[in-house]
Amino acid sequence: MKKIITAGMFLISASLTAEAQKPDGSNPKPFTESLMQESCTFLTSGRNTYCILEPGYQMEYEGMDGKDKVRLVVTVTKETRKIGNIETRLVTEDESLNGKRIEISRNYFAFCKETSSIYYFGEEVDIYKDDKISGHEGAWLAEGENKPGVDIPGLVLIGARFYQEIAPGIAMDRVEIIRTGETLETPAGNFISCMKTEETSPLEPGEREYKIYAPGVGLIQDETALLVKYGFVNL
Repeated sequence: MKKIITAGMFLISASLTAEAQKPDGSNPKPFTESLMQESCTFLTSGRNTYCILEPGYQMEYEGMDGKDKVRLVVTVTKETRKIGNIETRLVTEDESLNGKRIEISRNYFAFCKETSSIYYFGEEVDIYKDDKISGHEGAWLAEGENKPGVDIPGLVLIGARFYQEIAPGIAMDRVEIIRTGETLETPAGNFISCMKTEETSPLEPGEREYKIYAPGVGLIQDETALLVKYGFVNL
């Protein structure tokens, strides 16, 4: 692999890997684990087509989980934290069910200057039950044997498959870009030229989640939760 990379090289690599299956489709397409982070100059702020990592950017979602109402608020904060030797940006997620908080996570991201990809360096998780912290399931940081994954690539290529989390035995979420050109209407507006992804994990065989991202905005649908409000807020 070349040391000097272009904005599209990561996804070109992912595409070639994805095409390595047999013509009859009997050999499953592998997910890329070599994500070239060692070639990146990381910044704590930045944006690409489908993600905004800038302090003050906030998105709110609402949806139904069966008969339960779900609400999620995602905020890019002013805070940063060094994980390993990389300074990352803190993004919080505050999730509630029927008005009661069920989870707060503190997520760490960094922007690759060379590729415009957003890398994910892990999360600290507080799970709530009856207004009290009951656990920290899914928490991990890109330290030791764990490695950062790519949250949103700088350039989009249909069929690209890559890991978002690389924490063996704890968090191994992976994603495939399955479609572009989607249109979706949400309470926050009507969005075109959207990207649809499928997320899976070897830790949860058979489970699949679908997400839709709008250009210049970010995530607009996470399963049944839809974007209801977005923009910059005072921190």
